[in-house]
Amino acid sequence: MDRCALESLVYKWYECDMSNVITTRVSDEILVLIDRLAVSRKRSRAWIVNRLIEAAATKQIEFDDFIQVGIDSADRGELISQEEMERWFEERVARRATAIAAE
Repeated sequence: MDRCALESLVYKWYECDMSNVITTRVSDEILVLIDRLAVSRKRSRAWIVNRLIEAAATKQIEFDDFIQVGIDSADRGELISQEEMERWFEERVARRATAIAAE
């Protein structure tokens, strides 16, 4: 058994029981990227793909939750006008320009 396979088994044993399997097709270019990551980290493709999926799914859920906060706020009527937004933005740009000039 090669080192990557052994590390993958150790990861599975310590982290969790990975009994779910997902099959997908990837382009040659994506496979090259996955293999580069696997080699540079001395991990298996499966380990790399699992970590990438976990990171992407977590990030997407965080974004979805962020969007839902805005939707909930709008549903409660907590809205601002276009003019208020433009004024806020212009003030922010002016503060940033002042801070840069002071540096």
